[in-house]
Amino acid sequence: MKIFLREGERLDDLMRSGRTIIQNQNEFCFSMDSVLIAHFPKFKKNARVIDLGTGTGVIPLLIADEVKEICAVELNSCMADLARRNVELNGLSEKISVVEGDYRKHRELFKAESFDAAIANPPYTPITDGEANKISGIARARHEFTATLEDVVTAARYVLKFHGAFYMIHLAARLCEIVDALHRHQMEMKRLCLIQPKAGRDANLIMLEAVVGANAGNLKILPPLIVHKDDGSYTDEIYKIYNG
Repeated sequence: MKIFLREGERLDDLMRSGRTIIQNQNEFCFSMDSVLIAHFPKFKKNARVIDLGTGTGVIPLLIADEVKEICAVELNSCMADLARRNVELNGLSEKISVVEGDYRKHRELFKAESFDAAIANPPYTPITDGEANKISGIARARHEFTATLEDVVTAARYVLKFHGAFYMIHLAARLCEIVDALHRHQMEMKRLCLIQPKAGRDANLIMLEAVVGANAGNLKILPPLIVHKDDGSYTDEIYKIYNG
């Protein structure tokens, strides 16, 4: 298939099933966070999955071999177009559908409890009073301009079947808020992984699995995932994820 790149675009190797991804350097490009959360879930082979805020579609491209069907939702029209092109580029149009829309309006877009699993790498950082005008460009993608923690948890609960699983990567510092939001929306955390930039450093991110309608308790806390060695190179665990 001949690949046409537009101004500002580049083609990256996903190192997964021979797949590649087009990204626009002037827009938000995917980070390690998306790769990590894509490798965290334990999907059932026949699962119907929704990606809340897909960006360029990287997570669906990475998990496509593991599930039956993926719906990728994206609000930004430029990113949604990239996601569609990436799906077509990798020959996955029969498995991955891209929906351009606002998942905060989930009741208009989807039937309730229609997915087996939901996955999200949402904006992490709350916006404080007076801060909004100081944040611009790509940095806006990491702040809660378009969706808050409450928004993504609310949407996940709406689309998930009873006993459906929600997978998310987020700031470790917001763990208490996350647990509270999940509980209020009838979801309980069942697996938790702390992500540390280096050994001996505080965790800055977490990955979690929460299940709709599960009983509280029996939380499995996994060994921490260390990103970098002391010399700044990636750890063996990170290389394994990228090459997995």
